Amino acid sequence: MIKFAIILLYLFSIFLISTVFKKINEDSNEIVRKIIHIGIGPLIPIAQFLKIDQNSALIFTGIISLMVLINYSYKLFPTIEDIERKSYGTLFYCLSLFILIYLFWDKDPYALITGFFIMTFGDGLAGLIGKSFNSMSWIFFKQKKSLFGTFTMFLTSLIVVCSIGYSQQNSFNLNYFTIAFLATILEQFSVLGIDNFIVPIASALCFNFFITN
Repeated sequence: MIKFAIILLYLFSIFLISTVFKKINEDSNEIVRKIIHIGIGPLIPIAQFLKIDQNSALIFTGIISLMVLINYSYKLFPTIEDIERKSYGTLFYCLSLFILIYLFWDKDPYALITGFFIMTFGDGLAGLIGKSFNSMSWIFFKQKKSLFGTFTMFLTSLIVVCSIGYSQQNSFNLNYFTIAFLATILEQFSVLGIDNFIVPIASALCFNFFITN
């Protein structure tokens, strides 16, 4: 129970920070959402450190996914989805985490953390930087993408893969660039928030195939 209390306390702190930020900056819906998006990133390493078993992690993530699904209909927590565009990104976020836990929790935690970090930090920071600074932009599947945002996605993904890959292998691998590049390409497909599903899954699978095996 103490382990899950720590997890819940961490989640509560992230939502509390986002709520306070929303009160201070009423016109910051997207930023508030990204605070949650990025803030949840360390959750998996924390859970691994606490030695939470796979089944418990799956049940917990499944419950969160169900709550998110309900929230789309009843808006119990409007801060999570308080954005102008139509997006199921939060639900895809939870579903991808559920799949990653199922595939890699015990088998390859490095791949799990890589995929999750690329989504939370790479995609999250790309959205913040892309909207905060003007740069060349383009429309891809009715979604606006920017040069700064895309470069941020690639650089952050590369840092994540290099850091985790090196900690596992104690050497650098050219496939680190391949994984970061693939994640950046897939992040372009962000219609309805689908990138929150395909980016972490593909990144984790590639890490497991190219680096772990």
